[in-house]
Amino acid sequence: MATAAQPLSPRKPSFGRRLATFFHRHPRLQLAALLGAPLAWLLGAYIGSLIVLLVAAFWTLDTFTAEVVHTFTLDNFKLLFQSEVYRTITMRTLGMGAAVTLTDFALALPIAYYMAKVATPRVRNLLVVAVLMPLWSSYLVKVYAWRVILQEEGILNWALDPIGLKGPGFGWFGAWLVFSYLWLPYMILPVYAGLERIPDSLLEASSDLGAKAGRTFRRVVLPLLLPAAVAGSIFTFSLTIGDFITPQIVYQGKQFIGNVVYANVGVANNIPLAAAFATFPVAVMVVYLLIARRLGAFENI
Repeated sequence: MATAAQPLSPRKPSFGRRLATFFHRHPRLQLAALLGAPLAWLLGAYIGSLIVLLVAAFWTLDTFTAEVVHTFTLDNFKLLFQSEVYRTITMRTLGMGAAVTLTDFALALPIAYYMAKVATPRVRNLLVVAVLMPLWSSYLVKVYAWRVILQEEGILNWALDPIGLKGPGFGWFGAWLVFSYLWLPYMILPVYAGLERIPDSLLEASSDLGAKAGRTFRRVVLPLLLPAAVAGSIFTFSLTIGDFITPQIVYQGKQFIGNVVYANVGVANNIPLAAAFATFPVAVMVVYLLIARRLGAFENI
């Protein structure tokens, strides 16, 4: 006599499936697990180092023993504010950062507009590659190439000599030229992304309502482009005021904040003064971001 088939027992889910089900039922824990490691690295390596930098700025250096004294003092900041030399270096650095940022925005705007609104998809892709190509080469190679171009016997003076002109040499104008070249891709890409997000229908509507090109640019394009311009300016401005290699190579005889910080860390071994001076660019960028937020630069992000 045939026996009835025994029902199969349900298969026990694996640990991976149970874990996936658990996270699916708890989306907040899933988000915490996903972002936990990056946030830990950010807080430990970046925010932590900034806190150490800020704390070290309030220490002082014993001039007799050359040892760092871990006592709270404002002497470093008083020296930076009262010294004519440090004030001049600060203004020179901030002025160069502002000049490079404005120059790169003026150059990036027509290039990015052509890429986003005029060029065909194939040409657009080629232009994106062309913008990214300078980033593939070494930073030092590009700076030393400009040094060869700007030097007294360089190709620029050779090309300008027949018409009685001379290149800028290793001065403020030459450093501005090199900085503008170095950080231009960091301005083009955000501006291009911002222009690509602006619908063509808005531009057509502005034209249909009788607005000329200049008014459309001021009243429609610029407000919508402000977040992208701020994003690009964060790169160009912060990279310029924090650089110490380019001034040393193509702006000989003049120092930026980065040069002073480097000299105090590597030569003078005055860590507290270097930390105090290094807080200046951080404070300037914080103030800049607060002003940009007040102007509504982050509302449409």
